Amino acid sequence: MTENDTNGTVAENGTPVKINHHDDADAEDRADKEVAVETEDAPDTDEKAIEDDPFLALEKELKAAREEATQSYDRFLRVSAEFDNYKKRSSRETADFKKYANKTLLKNLLGVVDNLERALDVSQTNADSKGLIDGVEMTLAEILKIFANFGVTPIDAVGEPFDPALHQAMQQEESDEHPENRVTQVLQKGYLLHDRLLRPAMVIVSKKIQQ
Repeated sequence: MTENDTNGTVAENGTPVKINHHDDADAEDRADKEVAVETEDAPDTDEKAIEDDPFLALEKELKAAREEATQSYDRFLRVSAEFDNYKKRSSRETADFKKYANKTLLKNLLGVVDNLERALDVSQTNADSKGLIDGVEMTLAEILKIFANFGVTPIDAVGEPFDPALHQAMQQEESDEHPENRVTQVLQKGYLLHDRLLRPAMVIVSKKIQQ
């Protein structure tokens, strides 16, 4: 066959033969698609290897199990720490409740102590009241002993610097015996319940003498 000027093909007998270039392009496209389909359908090399090798599959499962175990252990540690903190907090709250549960009762009994102490102060000037004084002193001592058992202690105030957390200033007075802002006299005793204030001491506080 020979090629003429019109891009056609002529057979040896002179008959023109038409070549369809589109058929060739279609054939190439079909071949490319078949290759692509085969590539997509082909399983991943690693996955196929795992499927073919049971030891690789077992190793993969073991790795996943280890990761899950690590995560579970981390969660266990967090929960354990939270529970431990809860137990400590609960224990502190329970101890505080037991420690200060009688606060109201003990505070009300302070008035009884005040009255007994006043009775003793008044009776000291009367010699005929010795029996009464002894009875009052014994009663006061028993109450103070109960207070001590429950953690109630008096506040030492005279001569101490004025502390608004412990003292309630009722008045100020000029003094040359005490530095400024010192407790010179206690009008009513103050008490602590363990480390908490049960009742402030009512006091008189010193100040500088005005020139």
